[in-house]
Amino acid sequence: MSLLANAVIALVALLHVWFLVLEMVLWEKPAGLRAFGQTREAAAASKVLAANQGLYNGFLAAGLAWGLWLGPAGFGVKAFFLGCVLVAGVFGGLTASRKILLVQALPAALGLGLLILG
Repeated sequence: MSLLANAVIALVALLHVWFLVLEMVLWEKPAGLRAFGQTREAAAASKVLAANQGLYNGFLAAGLAWGLWLGPAGFGVKAFFLGCVLVAGVFGGLTASRKILLVQALPAALGLGLLILG
């Protein structure tokens, strides 16, 4: 079970690296505009906020990677960062887009559940 938990946690970390790239690098590019349903004007007006959000997603990815690197001793680190991802995903799903519940909150909940069961 711990191998499966770690695989899901790694997936969540990689997703957050991708979110970082979308928000910090691709925000005003076609891929970023499509991903977030933005116009060029809206993206230009919000690019600093998006970059800040992307940085936070990078911190979440780094925390999950750190927990994985620690191995069994990283249980608490992985649980903490998965909890952060889960709370952020639920908040985003309720306030910004329901899609965030599926893309961010659900994988984090699955990873947290597997971690606890493992």
